[in-house]
Amino acid sequence: MAILSRAQLTVSGRVQGVFYRQTTCQKARSLGLTGWVRNADDGSVEIEVAGNRPLIEEFIAWCRIGPPSASVSQIDITWLEKDTNYQHTGFEIVS
Repeated sequence: MAILSRAQLTVSGRVQGVFYRQTTCQKARSLGLTGWVRNADDGSVEIEVAGNRPLIEEFIAWCRIGPPSASVSQIDITWLEKDTNYQHTGFEIVS
């Protein structure tokens, strides 16, 4: 199956230590998206996500809120080029 869209997100605010990565992973999987999520050294969370663009947009809308204990102040979104060599088959937490 060809990847329809890909995006990189940097989520800022109170997003570490509040189960943001775990719930992000669950949400992406529930939407059938692929990619990864990780904590960044600056306190933000970085995400790369791929799949159907409307589902990615739904995922981004969820990321703007996150889990109940998170407080998202900003999301930077970069839409990426389509990549026929894209390797992710699921969604995972990486370090």
